[in-house]
Amino acid sequence: MKVRAVLGKKIGMTQLFSEGGEAIPVSVVKAGPCTILEKKSAAGKDGYSAIKVGFEPAKERNKGAEKPEDREFKGITKPLQGYFTKLETEPVRTVREIRIPEEQLGEFEVGGKLDATVFAEGDIVTVTGKSKGRGFAGVMKRWNFSGHKASHGTHESFRGPGAVGCSAWPGRIFKGKKMPGQYGNTNQTIQNLEIVKIVPEDNLILIKGAIPGHRNSLLTIRNSKKKWKRS
Repeated sequence: MKVRAVLGKKIGMTQLFSEGGEAIPVSVVKAGPCTILEKKSAAGKDGYSAIKVGFEPAKERNKGAEKPEDREFKGITKPLQGYFTKLETEPVRTVREIRIPEEQLGEFEVGGKLDATVFAEGDIVTVTGKSKGRGFAGVMKRWNFSGHKASHGTHESFRGPGAVGCSAWPGRIFKGKKMPGQYGNTNQTIQNLEIVKIVPEDNLILIKGAIPGHRNSLLTIRNSKKKWKRS
């Protein structure tokens, strides 16, 4: 199976209507264009095969620089700026690696582009992104606990987790116990989502259902390993 993947940015959600009048909720993703910055081979010093891609050009901070090496970009550190200078390419905001089988590396060229056209309508894809951060949350919001009764002896703890400690042994709380804490802001992967429509002129992919992240958050879209239909 050929690996197909692209970086994208979540635009939001809308709905489409099928020929039978059914409303289909879709997530709108601006997929690429991504520039292939580098290729890594398992036979080289890296020990694995992958391509390194960049997404979204970085904004220049001071456009009055007289020399190219004096240019500065927003959000780009000095080491990363030196990396782009070495590659002789324009700085980008996001750099990610995509694992590619060794036998498929020849199909990618440094400087090439990846966009929404790597997929087709009806493809099944896997989407990875960072979920919305909701801050510190209690167990009812974070873990869907039901809470305590509102009467019959309940005192000052209607939304608490209840007893969490152990008896004399082991005298501690095990790791992984469902407790209040940070909710969201974690990497989430949603598998087997269908591409309903592609708008190639705008690099837009409309994916059925919801995907993780807030508006303008970074996403990685790649072909599904379980339900991929094409070769």
